[in-house]
Amino acid sequence: MFRITQVLDSQMRYLWNVVASVGTILIGITSFESYAASGASEQETCVTVLKPLVIQVEFPGTSRNISTGSVKERYLDDLNEYIREMSHNRVCIKGEVTKKWYKLPNPIASYWIPWQNLQAKKSNLSSLVFDSLNAVDDEFDVSKYDFVIIALAATFKEWGNNGVAAYPGMLGWTSDESLFTWTGRKVNRGIVVYASTVGLGHVFHDVAHVLGGVKDGKRVLPCLYDQDMESQSAAHDVSSASKAFRDSQIHMGRWDPMSCNYCNQTPGPPGVTSWTKLKLGWVEPSRIRVVSLGEKAQVTLGPLEDASSQIMVIKIPLTDSTYYLVENRQYIGHDKYLPETGVLIMYADDKIAESRHGQSQVRLMNANPTVTHLEGAAYDVGKNASFADIQNGVQVKLLKKNGKSYDILVEHAPR
Repeated sequence: MFRITQVLDSQMRYLWNVVASVGTILIGITSFESYAASGASEQETCVTVLKPLVIQVEFPGTSRNISTGSVKERYLDDLNEYIREMSHNRVCIKGEVTKKWYKLPNPIASYWIPWQNLQAKKSNLSSLVFDSLNAVDDEFDVSKYDFVIIALAATFKEWGNNGVAAYPGMLGWTSDESLFTWTGRKVNRGIVVYASTVGLGHVFHDVAHVLGGVKDGKRVLPCLYDQDMESQSAAHDVSSASKAFRDSQIHMGRWDPMSCNYCNQTPGPPGVTSWTKLKLGWVEPSRIRVVSLGEKAQVTLGPLEDASSQIMVIKIPLTDSTYYLVENRQYIGHDKYLPETGVLIMYADDKIAESRHGQSQVRLMNANPTVTHLEGAAYDVGKNASFADIQNGVQVKLLKKNGKSYDILVEHAPR
C-alpha cells in the first residue's frame, strides 16, 4: 500500500489512497470473454456496454465557451461510434456527463502538463485528478462507473496538453493497485483527462490504455510512438507537438491511433491495427489464421474493418513472446483516413513493456522505405508483393487481389 497526500489549502488536508486490491485491470479481456460466453454473432446490439462518468471542470480566471452537449458528443457519442466500429459491436460506450461544471480551487496554470510525457510534473496531474474527484464526491459515486473521464474547460495552449491517461498511465500502473477517492470510493479501471481541443483519435488513444488495463505489471496497450524521441523537444506550442509526434512515430506511423494520437485526423482518425484489436479481445479466434512452424498455407485475407471477413488476421508465431501479424487495410469505415491501402506486416514482441529507447511492442515491416513516416509501409500485388524473414523461415507472398480481399501464401519453414 502507498499513499499520495496533498494539501488543498492551509486548513484542510485530504488523503488520496492508491491501495492494494485483488485482481488486475483488464477490460479488454473481460469484454471478449463476455462476447464468447454469450455465443452472440456480430450484430447491432452490443455485447458489453461500458459506462464512464464524464466530469466537467473549469478553473478560476479561465473563460468557458463549451456546452455540455458538445462534451457528450465528443466523449460519449463519437467515442461510442468509433469503439463500436473497431470492436465490431462487441463494446459500446454509454456513460453520463455531470450536469454542471465544477470549478476547481486553482487556476489552470497550477495544473500544467506539457505534452512531452517524460517532462511532465506528475504532482500537477495528481492534483488535477484529486481535485476533480473531490469536487464530485458528494454527488457521484464513482465506483458505479466503469472509468472516469475528466473534461477540462481549457485548451491545449492553456493546459499544455490535449489529453493524458492518468491511470494506468502517467501516474503509474501495477496489476494489484486501485485508486480511491478521499471518501473511500473506488475508481474502477482508470482515469483519463482531456483539454477541450482534443481530437477523437487522441480520446481513443488514452481510453484504450484504460480498456487494455494492466497485466503482469505492464500496460496491455502502451503508446506506440517512441516516448524518448517525443519528449526531446523543449517547445510547448501545438505545431511543435505535431512535428515531434510525427517524428517519433518510427514504429507504426499513422496506421493506428495508439501511434498517432497527434497525427492529422481531419475529418477523423484512422482505424486501429489488428495488434490493438487482438490486445483488446476484439477479434474472434476463428477469424485468426495461425500459421505454425512447418506449415505452408494459402489464406484469403479479408479487410480488417469488414465485420463479415472470415479471416481478419494471419498470425505467425516465432517464440513464446514474438510473432508476425498480417492484416488487410482498405478504405472502409475509419480506415478511409489511412495513408494508403494494402497489406500490413507487423513484428510483435510481448516482452517489451513500453515504446522507449527505439524498442516497441509492435512495429511495421516497411514495404517502401523511400516514403517517409511509414506511409508506404503497405504491401500490395504488383508492387512490393512479398516479404521474407530468412532467419526465422517466414515468407509472405501476395498472390492475387479479389475485390478488397487478398489471396496470400504464407510459409513458415523450420529453421
